[in-house]
Formats: sequence, C-alpha cells, structure tokens
Amino acid sequence: MHDNFVPVMFAGLLVFLLTGFPVAFSLAATGLFFGFIGMEIGLFPDNLFQALPLRVFGIMQNDTLLAIPFFTLMGIVLERSRMAEDLLETVGQVFGPVRGGLAVAVVLVGALLAATTGVVAAAVISMGLISLPIMLRYGYNRSIATGVITASGTLAQAIPPSLVLIVLADQLGRSVGDMYAGAMLPALMLVGLYLLFIVAVAILRPSWVPALPPEARIYREDNGASGHASLIALLLVVTLAGLVWAQVHAVVMNPLLDRAADVPAPTDEVVVLSTTIGALLALVLAALNRLLRLGLLSRLAEQVTFVLIPPLVLIFLVLGTIFLGVATPTEGGAMGAVGALVMAAIKRRLSWSIVRQALENSTKLSIFVLFILIGSTVFSFTFNAADGHIWVEHLFDKLPGGQLGFLLVVNLLVFVLGFFIDFFEIAFIVIPLLAPVADKMGIDLIWFGVILAMNLQTSFLTPPFGFALFYLRSVAAREDYTDAVTGRRIGAVTTPQIYKGAIAFIVLQLIMVALVLARPELVTGSISRAVQADTEAVRQQLMDMQVGDPDSDDPWAQDEQGEEGDSAQPDSNSPADTVAPPAAEDQSAEEDPMEALKRSMQSGGKP
Repeated sequence: MHDNFVPVMFAGLLVFLLTGFPVAFSLAATGLFFGFIGMEIGLFPDNLFQALPLRVFGIMQNDTLLAIPFFTLMGIVLERSRMAEDLLETVGQVFGPVRGGLAVAVVLVGALLAATTGVVAAAVISMGLISLPIMLRYGYNRSIATGVITASGTLAQAIPPSLVLIVLADQLGRSVGDMYAGAMLPALMLVGLYLLFIVAVAILRPSWVPALPPEARIYREDNGASGHASLIALLLVVTLAGLVWAQVHAVVMNPLLDRAADVPAPTDEVVVLSTTIGALLALVLAALNRLLRLGLLSRLAEQVTFVLIPPLVLIFLVLGTIFLGVATPTEGGAMGAVGALVMAAIKRRLSWSIVRQALENSTKLSIFVLFILIGSTVFSFTFNAADGHIWVEHLFDKLPGGQLGFLLVVNLLVFVLGFFIDFFEIAFIVIPLLAPVADKMGIDLIWFGVILAMNLQTSFLTPPFGFALFYLRSVAAREDYTDAVTGRRIGAVTTPQIYKGAIAFIVLQLIMVALVLARPELVTGSISRAVQADTEAVRQQLMDMQVGDPDSDDPWAQDEQGEEGDSAQPDSNSPADTVAPPAAEDQSAEEDPMEALKRSMQSGGKP
C-alpha cells in the first residue's frame, strides 16, 4: 500500500465517480478517505488535515473567482433582454443576400455573444430558437445548420471573458488579464476558420447554404434598395475616423496619462481607443440622422448601428479596461454586469423577474464552482502529501519528444476526457496535476493554458456528453411541423444530424489547437513583457547608496575585501571565543530560515 498509494487513490476516485456521486463530493470524499487510511498505515502524520481549514478559507478569499458571478450575471441579463434575438435578426439581414450569409451571421453573432455573455448555454439556446427555424425554412443543410449553431455557441469558452480562462488562470497561478490577452488572437483565428469553412461550403456546395429570398429581407428603402450602400459608406467614415485618431492618439493621451511626448503608446491601447472612437461616432451619426430626419442613412444602416454599437461599447468597457490595466478582471466583470443592467433598462426590457433569474443562476453557478474547487483542494491536499506530484512527473519524464511529446499526450488526454466529463471538472482535477510538470519543463503556463482552453472547447461538441449538443437538442424540433411563414411541412431535427454537424467543427478546433502548439507566439506575442532594467544604472544606484566603506572609491571591492580579510583571516591576536563562525555557516543560516525558526522554537522563542 505504501508503494502504490497514489495509483490506488486514483482508482478510488474513479470508483466514486462511476457510482454517480457528485464530482465535488467525490473529490472531497476520496481525499479524506485516503488521508485517514494514510494516517492509519503511518504514511502521514496524525495532524495531516490540520491546515486544511486554512486552505478552504483561502479559497473563500480568492478575489479572482469573484469574476465568475459577475460575468455570469452580465451574460444572463443580456440573454434575458433579447440581445441575441436583435443581433441575429440584424446581422442576418446584412449577410442574408449572399450564399451562406445566415451561417456567417450565426458565427459573427456567436462571437459577439461570447465576448459579452461568456455563457455557452445562453448562446446555443438563443441561436437554436431563433436561427435554426429560419435556416431550415430556406433550405439549409441540416448538419451544416446545427453544426454552425453548436460550434458558434462554444466560442464563449475561447473568447474573453471566458469562464474557462478565469478558472485556468486561477489553477495555473497566472494573471487572468494575461490569459485573456494570450487567448484573444487564437480565438479570433478560430472565428476566421469557421468563416472560411462556410465560404468553402458556399463555393463547393451552394445548395447547402442558400441565400435569403428577396421577400425575407425586411429592411428595404422606399425605392426598393437594400440599404447596403449606405451601410458601407458609414463603415468607411468610422474607419477613417479610427485611423485619424490612431495618428493623433499619442499627442492627445500622453499628457493625460503623464507620459513623455516622445513615448509611443502601446498598440493595444491605440487599437481599443480607435475602435471606440469609431463606434461612438457611428452611434452619434445614426442618432442625429434619426432625430433630425436627415435621411442620410438607410434603415439597415441605422438598425445595424443601434443594435451592434451597445454590445461593442460593453466589450470595450470590460476587455478594454482589463487590457489597458485600468481594471482587474473582477472589476471589469462588475462594470460589465452594471453595463448589462443599464443596456437592458435603456431598451425597457429590465424587470424584477429578469434580475431575480439572473441572480439565482449566477449564485448557482458560483456555488457549483466553489464546491468543486473545495473538493479538488481536499483531494490535492492528500495527493501531494503522498508525493503524487512526483509520481505524475515520473509518468511523463520518459516521454519522447520533450516539451512537444508532453503537450501532445496531455492534449490527447484532455480531448478524451472531454467526451465524458465537464470542462470545470477537467480544469479542477487534471490541471493542478499537470501544471507543476509543465512549469518544471519550462513551458510557458499562459501558452499551456490557452492550448488547454482551445482543447476544452471541444468537450462541448464531442458525443456522447457534449453539452452544446444537448442544449440544441432541447430546443430543436423533435417532430415535423408546419412553418408559420411558408406554410410548408418541415421535418424534425434528429439527434444523429446534430452529432454529424459537430464533426467538421471539432476538426477545425483541433486544427486551431495544432496551430497554437506549433506557433507559441500567437499567444505569447500578445502578452506585455516586463520592462528590461538597465543593469549598469542599477549598479550605479546601488553604489550611490554607500554600501561598505564610504571613503572607498569602489565600495563593492571594499566590501568583498572586508569579507575575505575579516572572515577568512581573523586577527590572530583576538581571543578564540570572539572569532566569528565560518562564513559557510552564516550563509547556511541565512539561506535556510526554517532551521533558524526551528532553533528559535526549541529555545522557547529566545534568539
């Protein structure tokens, strides 16, 4: 039992999980059960769990996890205020006239919902209720339609402010802001892969993704024009305004931020503020056009502006302040929750019922995460006490390929686990075991976390327990029905069709994982690096502090000479009992504070 304690403990955890016991309590029960067994057989001291209450109290004090209820509250309020419905209708009208336009609209709206709500269930259910009937009405291939909806809903796990990234940052001991910055480019590239796939389908199989017929385009001008020309003109104006701001950004912002006039502004700061200036200009122009009845913008351009700009402003409020260092992720989440309430109130869709539902669901999710984290802490407490982390290291130290071999095996393990268990459970059970090994191998943990986040996204699409598949199954038609617009009979959506539609997008997600593995700079290039210090300037400052003999021209040389002369060659005339102890002993005492503390405790606290 001594020699095989850790593998037996793993087997015990599997037994608890297979019995159907909740994951949080299975973890805690395994940790406590094997902890007491270890104490009985003499593997652990009797006071093993003495520090456990402090660990649990530390979890309750974790400020990083406060971002989870804030972002959840923000997402649920936006979802209940029918923001997804407005976005899908508007963006669908913009891209509907081209083949695959509805699918493109679903991907783009899924990305916007991911950046504002961060909740997979809300995104998949909303798009399934709104977009799926329209896509089936106009002849979309069923597997393409269901696959686009489920895959676009899972973007909430990759695009900040993702709950997965918050949990991974907490488990890896890294900044949530750095995790968000590192994940942004790969997430946007994944959106691009989805769009390229739809374009390829539209070219190779145009009958699978037909365009909207003219009678389905609701935003038309009195002369019959679609209004796209006005929308393109508005887009060009705001783009030009953003480029102009980018040129004068440093001149305007450097004095406000107490920066030197010749210091260039960070690129992310310029991009965020330029985008904000363009978005606000579009909102002002659309408002003036409507209030003064100028007639310069089409109905489509006005609708797109009033529907898209508020979410974009909210994205800036949350992610922009985090990336610029103005707010922590927790503070950004709080501002996002307030912004969502304000947006819902402005649209007159905020009610006490919506607030109560949002608070209840946020509380449930927060408690769910908290209990899993407490259970995993109890499990890892016993696991690490049995040197389980060393056992895990030995499992991977013989792998061929070094870092790449380790990452390939880990991603394969996480991908397979995603077939059966939830991403929260994987993050709290597996990641704490793998993170020390990755850190010891010199792997950047932000890069490691983003790779795992992209991989965990597949867990929502892989049968038999892909949650996005279940969400869509719950709202897709189970029986044939008569379409209310066309009057045609439309067949039911079957579960195999939903599963088949997810396969292509699982492959796209795995391609993105491979790209991030092959090109770490996609992640690390977006993380701000620490300022490199001028070592000569630091040395000069330290010399100015007059360390050693102040009369010497080189205090460092004097100090070293004093050490060599005084400690290595003590005065032969001094008494033996006044001779200083050897330098090695002094150095050892200074380098090992635990030994000093032990001697102090043995002497009753006396120095």
